[in-house]
This record gives sequence, C-alpha cells and structure tokens, in this order.
Amino acid sequence: MTTRNPPAISVGVIGAGSWGTTVAALTSANTTTRLWARRSELADEINEHHTNSRYLSDFALPEQLTATSSMEEIVRSSDVIVMAVPSHGYRDVARDVAEHLRPWVPIVTLSKGLERDTQQRMSEVTAEEMPGHPVAVMTGPNLAKEIIREQPAASVVAIDDERIAGVLQRLFARPTLRVYTNPDVIGCEVAGAVKNVIAIAAGMGIGMGFGDNTRATLITRGLAEMTRLGLALGGELGTFSGLAGMGDLIATCASVQSRNNTVGRRLGEGETIDEIVDSMNMVAEGVKSCPSVLDLARVAGVEMPITEQVVAVCHEGRSAKDALTALMERDAGSELR
Repeated sequence: MTTRNPPAISVGVIGAGSWGTTVAALTSANTTTRLWARRSELADEINEHHTNSRYLSDFALPEQLTATSSMEEIVRSSDVIVMAVPSHGYRDVARDVAEHLRPWVPIVTLSKGLERDTQQRMSEVTAEEMPGHPVAVMTGPNLAKEIIREQPAASVVAIDDERIAGVLQRLFARPTLRVYTNPDVIGCEVAGAVKNVIAIAAGMGIGMGFGDNTRATLITRGLAEMTRLGLALGGELGTFSGLAGMGDLIATCASVQSRNNTVGRRLGEGETIDEIVDSMNMVAEGVKSCPSVLDLARVAGVEMPITEQVVAVCHEGRSAKDALTALMERDAGSELR
C-alpha cells in the first residue's frame, strides 16, 4: 500500500481481529493509525514483524501501522476511534474507551450484530456508553483477506452528518476500495446483522449438498426478511438493494471466507454448533445475534421464517435437515409481501 500525504487526523482502531487489522492497514496508508490489541504479545508482533499471524497469516502489514495494548494511550491520542469489536463484548469495551475519550471524537463501528440482552444496534450501544460523540457505521461486502490483498471492492460509511461522512470517506478510501456515504445508519446496521443470519442458512444448504437454486432462494428470501425488518425499524428502502444490503448478503452467503457461511456449511454436514464454535478462533456474529434479530422482529411484528429456523438450529437443537423441511412446508403466498 502506498502512502498519501496524511491529513492532520489520527485514527485509533480498537480490536486487532482480521477486519480491525485490515481497516487499520487501510487507514495507515492515508493517515497516522494505531491499533489496539488486547494481548501485548500481538501488539509486539505487529510492531516488530508487521504481521498478525493469528488472524491474517501470510499477510504483511504496512510498516507505518503501529499497535499497543494500552487502551488509554491509543484513545487519548486519536481523533477518530474505530470500534472493531464483536457485538457480544462491545459494551464492555465501549465503557473502557469512554473513560479516555476527548470530547466530540467520532466513533466508527464495524460490528455487524445486535446486543443479546437489549437487541440494540452497536450505534445505540455507543450512544449510551459514549454520549455526545458522533457515531458512524462502516459496512458492505468487505471480506478482510480480499481487501488486504487489494482486490477491487466497495464499502459504505453511514452517518447522518455529511461533513463527518466526507472526512471518514477520505480516511478509509484506497485506490482499490471505493467508499460511499449513506445517511441511513439504521438500515445499514440492520442489514449487517441480518445478512450474517441468512449466511448461516445458505451455508446449511451447501453443507447438505444442495446447489445454486437453493442458495439463490435463501439469499432472495433472506433479502426480503432483511428489508421487512429494516423498514419496520425506520431504515430506507434503497439501503437494502445497495452495498450494505444485497451486496454484503451476496458476498457473505457465497464465500468460503465467511465465518457465518462456514458455520452453516458445517451444520449442514452434521456437526453440532458446540463443536463448530469451539473450533473457531473468531466469532461468527450470526450465531450470537440470531436470537436478538428474531426477538427484535417479533417486537416489530415482522415475520422472519429463515431467521426462526437458524435460531432453532443454533440454539434449540433442531437439525439443518428439519429446518429446511420446515421452510419448504410453509404456505406459499405472494412474493411481494
């Protein structure tokens, strides 16, 4: 990655998983960037060897990207904070960040999930734990290993402040990554949470040996579920046919790099959810978030049959075969409802 003349903005990325590290690598080409790693050993590896062998093996990181395990050090020195933390641990980390934040520093969330107990989106959790700070969401069809390989892709930064959106757009954009802005934070976050659930369903179909017709059906009807819920919660229709909606859904349901798709595939092949989760070193957000998505849908009065079956398989012991049978036996109605 080549370095541009950096603007006078420093970025702190909280969370050194695959996507957090990738985003930090992107912004480090545009401006001063530091990455927070929970483990000091990982921070040392990034600083000394420019690698993150646990999450992005075989990839060299930019030499200008530095890391630290000190939360206070990175937060106090940053003009923009990027939260690359899974939804189930997001609030605790947000509280730690809040202790050291300077006034009005924008927060960008990368997490595509809902908080289990409250069904809140991460922007809502951020607003509670870091009041008074602008909150943006970065989302889209962004598989980390493809982005860090500099394969052409696009992303969305969602915030209802055009000026901040423009600044963030420039911070994240690279010659191989087009960044679009979108004021619809609700729609982008709902899309990001639901697409992980649908990816598990699509993976189950693959694991059971079914082909492209099955996957296309699950993607299309999953998009319908996503859109219904998003509109009910105040999202904009166009978001769901865009990068945050359909774009991310296609990428996640089609790629073997997707953790959620992988979970579904292994479920379809007959493994248990406990076996799968215990063997993974990164969180599949759809497993954690699917009950919250379903709870949110029920409160909103939205029907989400694919999500119901994913919850049944991941949390209630139903087999993938029985889940697919239940979906196929539902009464067929109008496609437009």
